[in-house]
Amino acid sequence: MATFISIRNAKEHNLHNICIDIPKNKLVVITGVSGSGKSSLAFDTIYAEGQRRYVENLSSYASQFLDSCAKPDVESITGLSPAIAITQKSLSRNSRSTVSTATEIYDYLRLMYSKIGILYSPTTGLPITKQSTSQIIDNILKIPLGTEILISGTLIRNKKGEHQKEILEIKKQNYQYLKINDVIYEINNIPKLDRNKKHNICVIVEKTILSESSIDTIGNSIITALKIGNGTVHVEILNLPQSYNNQQYYKNQILTFSENFSCPETGFSIEEIEPRLFSFNTSYGSCKNCEGIGKTYSVNKKLIIANDNLSIIEGAIHPIGPINLQTLHHKINSHFSYHYANIILSLAKYYNFDITKPWKELNHDIQDIILFGTNGIPIPISYQNKEYQYSQNKQFEGIINILNNREDIVIEKLAEQYLSINTCNICQGFRLRPEALSIKINNKHIGELTKLSVVEAISWCKSLPHQLTKQQKDISQKLLDELIKKLTLLKNIGLGYLTLDRESGTLSGGEGQRIKLASQIGSGLTGIIYVLDEPSIGLHQKDNTLLISTLKNLRDIGNTVIVVEHDEETIESADYIIDMGPGAGQNGGCIIANGTLQDILNNDNSITGQYLSHKKTIPYFKKNKTFNQWIKITGAHENNLRNIDAQIPLNALTCITGVSGSGKSTLINTLYKYAINVLNNINQVHNKCTSISGLEHIDKIIQIDQSPIGRTPLSNPATYIGLFTHIRSWFAGLPLSKARGYNISRFSFNSKGGRCEACKGDGQIKIEMHFLPDVQVKCEQCKGMRYNKETLEVTYEGKSIADVLNMTVDQAYEFFIDLPLIKEKLDSLRSIGMGYIKIGQTSNTLSGGEAQRIKLSRELSKRATGKTLYILDEPTTGLHLADINNLLHVLHTLCDLGNTIIVIEHNLHVIKTAEYIIDMGPNGGDEGGQIIATGTPQEIAQNPNSITGQYLKQYLEW
Repeated sequence: MATFISIRNAKEHNLHNICIDIPKNKLVVITGVSGSGKSSLAFDTIYAEGQRRYVENLSSYASQFLDSCAKPDVESITGLSPAIAITQKSLSRNSRSTVSTATEIYDYLRLMYSKIGILYSPTTGLPITKQSTSQIIDNILKIPLGTEILISGTLIRNKKGEHQKEILEIKKQNYQYLKINDVIYEINNIPKLDRNKKHNICVIVEKTILSESSIDTIGNSIITALKIGNGTVHVEILNLPQSYNNQQYYKNQILTFSENFSCPETGFSIEEIEPRLFSFNTSYGSCKNCEGIGKTYSVNKKLIIANDNLSIIEGAIHPIGPINLQTLHHKINSHFSYHYANIILSLAKYYNFDITKPWKELNHDIQDIILFGTNGIPIPISYQNKEYQYSQNKQFEGIINILNNREDIVIEKLAEQYLSINTCNICQGFRLRPEALSIKINNKHIGELTKLSVVEAISWCKSLPHQLTKQQKDISQKLLDELIKKLTLLKNIGLGYLTLDRESGTLSGGEGQRIKLASQIGSGLTGIIYVLDEPSIGLHQKDNTLLISTLKNLRDIGNTVIVVEHDEETIESADYIIDMGPGAGQNGGCIIANGTLQDILNNDNSITGQYLSHKKTIPYFKKNKTFNQWIKITGAHENNLRNIDAQIPLNALTCITGVSGSGKSTLINTLYKYAINVLNNINQVHNKCTSISGLEHIDKIIQIDQSPIGRTPLSNPATYIGLFTHIRSWFAGLPLSKARGYNISRFSFNSKGGRCEACKGDGQIKIEMHFLPDVQVKCEQCKGMRYNKETLEVTYEGKSIADVLNMTVDQAYEFFIDLPLIKEKLDSLRSIGMGYIKIGQTSNTLSGGEAQRIKLSRELSKRATGKTLYILDEPTTGLHLADINNLLHVLHTLCDLGNTIIVIEHNLHVIKTAEYIIDMGPNGGDEGGQIIATGTPQEIAQNPNSITGQYLKQYLEW
């Protein structure tokens, strides 16, 4: 068996004929500056070839269900095993996907609840059990001999009506007595029932005294009563023998037995308890009101009336906007605004109210008519323009009802911006139908259990056997063992704070990747090559130790673990390190050092080694600034925040730190949602804090996250930051373009004219292979250049627009050095370490960190006001230590210009350069949500309560 993965002359992307032998069954870290070729080697060469060979060996039918990879540009690779890539891409954006469903934990819970769950009546709270006929008879025969009993079956349960037809049918069957509303009547003397009242009617099957001789007839009577009562029988104790002195049975006691899971008191029933009953992704198990989402959407009145100081004519009704009476007879752009503005004028005429008065001064009845309608009363509505005349007497539904109904696509699209998310009032957010939520184990239904964090769920599972019967223990033991195993894996990779019902779409890339990692470890596979992309993203140093231990466990069971990583602790824990460089893009693609940690430290060519040995360090940005103005958050209580108060200095770089799940993102999202409403003059609807002050000192807020900048091949960095418009304009101004009459649209690959019509400007054509994977092939017409022949004839210094799109940012900067508009846009990308990416690189190939820095670049290229609040979430993602310097320089320069920057960050090199730190904790989930320490880096390092401070201290000494 091969002991090395031997790669010869790898040339994928920017790799320069790389040759290397990578040891198998080791923890291997590939590191290097951004754009140096790490992912090209790990994912696009090793993983791609391993996956390609594996899929090729499957049948064509099986292979169609697996992701296919193109053959990488490499001369040879030997020693490969099946490869699995664990990337930062989100698990799923579908709101139906949760932590428990993504990890299969929910499947085990569904099975356990279907096997040992107990059904309770939602009305009486009493347990409902299912019994066979023989069990029912056996239980009835436990009543003491000599007891006088009345056996009956329910004919009508709590229904309105006279019920004459049913009574007549029973009479035909020769039954003599009925019990109606707890009163026994002879069947020929039944009073007429009130048809408007609800009635309970039972058929008296037998009145007898329990004795040895009556056992057979009692058994037959019970079977008859069960048939009448659809599986339910009542036994009333009329008299007990004088010798009986136990408390179990008593006079007038009614015992009810059921063959079904049915509440005899209320009729609440369920056919069968099975796993699908607990699935909110099927119509069978999901709540009918919210269809298994747990949330409903409705138009928020506060968003409709954005500012109640405005009058209707000034735009108080936001969907309609300002009404210009002089131009209203002309048809305006939005048909909704035009039509309903005229209706509001008709309402004003009919109800005689003033549309120039501030909204808050209008009579409340008038406000309700505008928002909720005329309550069925038709009113005259008429208006006309140059095209047509409208005149009708009709009722008006109201703006809110119209938007809520969302009867056509236009109104549905418009309504989206006014919707509020509400917890479903039927299932209370638990997603399931009432029957599923009535089944409990140890007083918890499955929805309540998924509200627990991973750590809490482990504790619940471990304590559960003590609450179970022996039979329940025997049934559930293997299920519980598997649940504890899966939950413990999540805890060990730093995800113990996540609740099981957390939606997958709300997880960060790092959290999603670690969930995938936990699933792989749980599978127990060996002989696999695992390729991971920065699994330490989003992890505090405290949690990172657990992650490294998990990676080593994956290695120790017989796998090769290859990690693309910049985290120092992970690099230092590797068995083998590959340092790529020396630069980015075409200046990278080489192995500048490889071997053990000591080999890297001793190699003068290794940039990583220089930082690990502290020969190179990231400097301080000491300013000793005095903070005069603050943003003050009071009473923040969203998610796990514990009614906290926080202060963030203006004109400074503030780092929000803390262990994973401590509430960092929640705190800053609270600020963002509140501030965006204030800046847009919208009545406050975000009620997750008491108040926020100091926002008058900012005029713009920009949140820069790691979501993709585009999802199609037609989106790229040049289009996103507005650079491509300038480039197209410049090409349109060249002599040949002018001579041919080409304008700016000629150089767009999104529209007809200049693009290649064979591939519609994609440069590639997808060929469906039916039972084989689809193949993307270079367009033969344009050779992948995206444009037609005539457009590509327009060149400058021998370069067409396609050649320009294929340039890196650094190359384009030199090419356009004399064009200020283009140069400035490119300079903003270079300043944050993005000089290595191609300006025409498709957006869906960018990492989350790259997407975030491109967004930052777009904001940097705009005219600064000096009063902007920037919010960034881990901007160092994907950055080597050598690149962090550039980013920090940009951030501190923005602060020096009077802006405020808030960064959620775990990288201690960034934290040590912050001007102010808010450290949250002490732990994640319910054990977090508090501010542990605040102050400068030096103050945090000296605070014994701060976990971050304990790790930060050594960084301040370098």
